[in-house]
Amino acid sequence: MTDSTATSKDPAEAAPPTFESLPLSADLRKAVEAMGYQHPTPVQLAVYEPAVRGKSIVVQARTGTGKTTAFGLPILDQLVRKSLQKVQALVLCPTRELALQVSRELEQLARFRATPIVAIYGGASMVHQVEALERGAQVVVGTPGRVLDHIRRGTLDTSHVRIFVLDEADEMLSMGFAKELSSIVETLPKERQGLYFSATIPPDIERMATTQLKEPEFITLSSDQVGALEVAHFVYITAPGDKRGQLIRIIEVEDPESALVFCNTKEETERLTEALKNKGFDADWLNGDLEQNERERVMAKTREGKLRFLVATDVAARGIDVSHLTHVINFDFPDTAEQYVHRTGRTGRAGRTGTAISLVGPRDIGNLYLLRLTYKIRPIERQLPTAGEMKTRAERDLVQLFEEAFVKREVHPDDLALSRRLLTHADADVIVAGLLRDHLGARSGDPVQEAAEARRARNPPAVAAPVRPVAPAVAARPAPRPVVAAAEASVDSGPVESAEPTLRLRLGPGPGPRDRRPPRPERSVAPRLIPHATFTTWEPPEEHDDDEPILGGGKPSSARSPEVAPRAAEPARSVEPARVEDGESDDGFVQVFVNVGRRDGVRATDLQRLLEQGVTADAVGRIRMRDRMTFVAIRKDLVERAIVSLAGQVLGGRTVVAELAKKA
Repeated sequence: MTDSTATSKDPAEAAPPTFESLPLSADLRKAVEAMGYQHPTPVQLAVYEPAVRGKSIVVQARTGTGKTTAFGLPILDQLVRKSLQKVQALVLCPTRELALQVSRELEQLARFRATPIVAIYGGASMVHQVEALERGAQVVVGTPGRVLDHIRRGTLDTSHVRIFVLDEADEMLSMGFAKELSSIVETLPKERQGLYFSATIPPDIERMATTQLKEPEFITLSSDQVGALEVAHFVYITAPGDKRGQLIRIIEVEDPESALVFCNTKEETERLTEALKNKGFDADWLNGDLEQNERERVMAKTREGKLRFLVATDVAARGIDVSHLTHVINFDFPDTAEQYVHRTGRTGRAGRTGTAISLVGPRDIGNLYLLRLTYKIRPIERQLPTAGEMKTRAERDLVQLFEEAFVKREVHPDDLALSRRLLTHADADVIVAGLLRDHLGARSGDPVQEAAEARRARNPPAVAAPVRPVAPAVAARPAPRPVVAAAEASVDSGPVESAEPTLRLRLGPGPGPRDRRPPRPERSVAPRLIPHATFTTWEPPEEHDDDEPILGGGKPSSARSPEVAPRAAEPARSVEPARVEDGESDDGFVQVFVNVGRRDGVRATDLQRLLEQGVTADAVGRIRMRDRMTFVAIRKDLVERAIVSLAGQVLGGRTVVAELAKKA
């Protein structure tokens, strides 16, 4: 007799928990349902209760496990007070892509609650961000550099911040943002709640949590190390010579559906992408040199499954959360075991299988050995594809071509019966070979090449892009307080402090292969003037990237890749006193002084591009450049808009100061 209690399960125990298990308010529950979420993830279940109690927590959870919703639910549901129209929650992310992703998900959660959420990050218009903050924000999501920039400008008030969130804390420290984080924390109220999320909890994260938070509670779920252990790992021993050609041979045989390819330098991402495209693969690159709108375009293609190969550096790939990646390829083997774990943890998510492939040369053997010792990851060694394997690949391509041409076609029963009888013949293979030769010989072009090109051009199945719900209209607020024009700032006070440039300009003769900027649309709304900034002698680094620390000297917790090597701080440049350019201004025009010139490598066209953000081309007159300064003739009625377009931007590694030229 069988014991029924041993063979049956309680349905209530077998079923996964639903969001009914969380005491959410009606509007948050409605938003969760609208987003299609049915079951909370472990991190969402673990975080909600201690967070609403006001407890500071440090959560170790793998990227892609629902961390944004985990901290978004308690913040929007319980912690942010509707009656207080101030910034109450500050969320820091290591990269602009992740900041955008987090802000969008929080907006969807708040769609029925009308909680104002503002994203601030480098590479976007400072003017628009200032306007958004002035309209009112209760939750701010941003990158460390741009958040610190707004705090110093006085455009972000952190005195009412009660919840401070660090997303991907280990990534921020590894990128060298320790000083920025400390500077931001110093401006926050001492009585605050901290929610720190990290894929790993190294000693520096634990030390930061215990010094910045009051009695933090540590919650350990899963890490990227766990994810990396669930991935199939392979290494190919490469020979000296054409490394890109060797990778293409590997890709030909492996035939990954979609892959993230890592390089250690920016230049290699572009060269490798070009090599892949020349072979017919759909590939694009992502590194710190790419304009923000182009970065978002590439990221959107990747998330929607419209791009087969994304070639990126570690810095540019941070914040990428794509669940459908089948492969991670290390074209350049990472310098540290931690980098390898973070890279390969990006595949094999959401219950899918994942594969990690690494190209290993003689100089990488030491790092591979260290990976085995540190994380017990032992990749299977493979040799480069042989001529026989390449021939097998070509044959499979032809079979695939025949499959696509005939399998779905209607077949006459007589033909099907004849083919089956043919396959029973003693010389069936010889007869089929003859039929194939006659068929392939009648085709125009090279059928083998045609079949290979068809395989290379095949992209992964498209992933439906998430539909962003439209948030309900927010009640009208009082008009923002008047602000002081940047033009009123005295040039003797020094340059405007700016953590990251809001526009990248490539200097040099003519556009290069990296210049992929589309024409800027003409702005139809007059920009609001930037508030009077607190001037210091600080100058931004030469690296025009939001992912680069701005304070300098911040030693990362792990070795950096060449892209994020620390830069020596430059001495503050003196600014020459402004005076009117020789000769009278043109009728209807006034002279604007700009603190950059030929010695900074700046051209007149660079200033023209900045001015196009706020004024039309006919509003700009002569641009007279000197070694250390420039004078621009601007139509009188548009001078303030022109100054706003220039002030705070970065040219030649300097922050631009623009003001009305003074009489000599």
